[in-house]
Amino acid sequence: MNALAALPGIRVRAENANHHLWNNHGTWFLHYTVHPTPFTKERIRRSLGTKDVIVARERRDTFFNTLALEASKPAASVLRKAFAA
Repeated sequence: MNALAALPGIRVRAENANHHLWNNHGTWFLHYTVHPTPFTKERIRRSLGTKDVIVARERRDTFFNTLALEASKPAASVLRKAFAA
């Protein structure tokens, strides 16, 4: 979970390999919290579509790597995407 260090709002506990993972009756979910405004928060749970914890960890890491890449893009390209849609 190296990409998480690039995202200032994501907390990671190195001793917990299953951080942000949640097992719901055998299916692994990604569980995290976002703060859309300074006064609100939203808990997000996304199914990782697997019963294998190793696959779930890989999918979690891929998700956060993608998130880190999006966060590192210049704001101008993000704005262009918003206006193009």
